[in-house]
Amino acid sequence: MSQNWLEQVLFDSQGLIPAIAQDHQSGKVLMVAWMNAEALAETVATHRAVYWSRSRQKLWRKGEESGHYQTVHDIRLDCDGDVILLSVEQHGNIACHTGRQSCFYSRLNTNGDTPQWEITDPVLKDPDSIYS
Repeated sequence: MSQNWLEQVLFDSQGLIPAIAQDHQSGKVLMVAWMNAEALAETVATHRAVYWSRSRQKLWRKGEESGHYQTVHDIRLDCDGDVILLSVEQHGNIACHTGRQSCFYSRLNTNGDTPQWEITDPVLKDPDSIYS
C-alpha cells in the first residue's frame, strides 16, 4: 500500500495530530486522542483505532487493557490537514477511562450566577474493574 496519503497529513512539531473518535451511528463524540504516523498507518491497516499515548510515550491500541476497542468505519482529514476524524464502533459502549460512554460527560451550566460544570453521563462500569 502506497504511503502517499500519509504525506498529506500535517503532523505537529512533535509528530502528532489530534484524532476525534465519533460514534459511527449516533454521531456522538466519544473522545479525542493523538496519533503519530505509525498509529495512523496501523489504524488504516487493521481498521482498529490505534493512538499515541503522550503520557506513556508509546502506541496505545484502544482496548488493549479494557477490551473496549474501536472498529474504524471511516477516516476523514479536515480542510487544513491537521485533524483526523474517526467514525468508529465502540465495542463495550465505553470509550472513557472513567467508565463512561464518552469522555465529554461534563456540561457547563450557565443558568445560575456562576457557571459550573455538571456531570451529565453515568458511569457504566467501575474503572477499577476495567483496569486491574
